[in-house]
Amino acid sequence: MRLTSLDVFRGIAIAGMILVNMASIAAPNVYPPLLHADWNGCTPTDLVFPFFLFIVGVAMSFSLSKYTDTNKPRASLYWRIFRRAAILFGLGLLLNGFWNYDFTTIRIMGVLQRISLSYLLASLIILNLPRKGQWIMAGVLLIGYWLAMMYIPVPGYGAGELTRVGNFGAFIDRLIIPKAHLYGWDGFQNMGDPEGVFSTIPAVVSVLAGYFTGGWIRSKREINSQTSMDLVLFGLSCLIIGGIWDLAFPLNKKLWTSSYVIFTTGWALLLLAACYELIEVRRVRRWGKPLEVLGLNAIFVFVASILLIKILVKTKIGVGEKAPSTYNWIYENLFASWAGGFNGSFLFALVTVVLWIAVAYGMYKRQWFVKV
Repeated sequence: MRLTSLDVFRGIAIAGMILVNMASIAAPNVYPPLLHADWNGCTPTDLVFPFFLFIVGVAMSFSLSKYTDTNKPRASLYWRIFRRAAILFGLGLLLNGFWNYDFTTIRIMGVLQRISLSYLLASLIILNLPRKGQWIMAGVLLIGYWLAMMYIPVPGYGAGELTRVGNFGAFIDRLIIPKAHLYGWDGFQNMGDPEGVFSTIPAVVSVLAGYFTGGWIRSKREINSQTSMDLVLFGLSCLIIGGIWDLAFPLNKKLWTSSYVIFTTGWALLLLAACYELIEVRRVRRWGKPLEVLGLNAIFVFVASILLIKILVKTKIGVGEKAPSTYNWIYENLFASWAGGFNGSFLFALVTVVLWIAVAYGMYKRQWFVKV
């Protein structure tokens, strides 16, 4: 069974990633919803990355569905999983280093690296634990992360210090990864890595949440609005639980707090419910076609879009030290000059999304699907 709504959901996540990545370059001329929360809190932009991890889990519920307690996975499957995780991690390093590739300072972690590790760890949990054990492990990861972040003291800072430098996750990352390879290292102190190693632990649950959701959808014999309504109820429940947990363990994307996992899963369930209802139940599909084709080549489009952004930022129009970057020249002359700073950055980002939809549609027409 293949559900078009899942490809549309994935396309929405990729479109969101491109939109916020492109718009953020023009900071401070960026609408606040298109920026990440500075620290605690959750903006619409903070939903994009967990949405992608969620849909990774949903896809896994289909790709791994044939493996059960009586049909154990073979070594070849583990090899494919490790191979895919390694490729994703390598692509992340490719993006981080582009285009100077100074391996003495290249940032080791990143978006694709987090996807890689979360996918790998979630796969191992799914393939080696029964369903009840998977749920228990998800709870252990969330609660264990919360307790560690709140109650294990950090030398020089104490326990429960959820600041950029003093939190337990940043302390662990500084122990594991050389400082020169951490995001935010300024030569004096590490300000924390938003995709650090330790905070990947709760991110695994974002994938597992998608896996549980996908398995539940697969168990439904009929496609009807009751499934959509149930997804809405589950989503609202997660929003409430995440909101309550926020009082004790604040919503924070950079720390990927346990409350943030539950809260963003709630929004993912609501968005999936809307896609499922419109596309699968009511058969209203035309609106989702551009997003569907984007979702079918999600990793390729994401990697290519980041490379394009880096090229636009690193190349210049003209000569001399004051020559503007290609991005600034396009932004200022083709968008900001008539639409203003905020509207210009938004329109530039929107046009970029449309460009990548066109590329993805051309690949779709030729049946070119780049799989990792």
